[in-house]
Amino acid sequence: MRLSNRNKASVYSFVNTLLVMFLIAGVGAYLLEEYRFNILGWESSLLIIVPVFLVVFSYLNGRQIFEYDSDGEALHFRNRNIIPFLHKPLSDEFPKYKLLKFEVVNIFFVKRLYITISSKNSGSTMLKYEISYLSNKEINDLKFSLNKVVKANNEKKS
Repeated sequence: MRLSNRNKASVYSFVNTLLVMFLIAGVGAYLLEEYRFNILGWESSLLIIVPVFLVVFSYLNGRQIFEYDSDGEALHFRNRNIIPFLHKPLSDEFPKYKLLKFEVVNIFFVKRLYITISSKNSGSTMLKYEISYLSNKEINDLKFSLNKVVKANNEKKS
């Protein structure tokens, strides 16, 4: 099964650009308010606080593009950001038989995928991917595919 939200990259890029423009406009309006008009009073600080909050929220939501491929004998995960210098892109590929378990954690707007794979050195390794920008249907399809792999691995062990 293949899963990708790469086709939504232009939407995410547009939203990021809009947030940066909103931040710049907020700073400009704040400076004009403080040094020229002085109408709002303490509320003028909201002109900077709200855009900064939105930019930080967008940054904390994580990498926007998630790709998953389970065709063949290997699982391939890729997770990258629209803006390349914000986060280091993740790319992992390993055989299906190494997948031990997975967990999807949903905390408010942040969704993460934790995958545990078997490792020769330490016994097991946990991999983390940010899936906040996937739809609920895409997350359910991902869970179904990973459950199938985990179930097949457990049957082989028995």
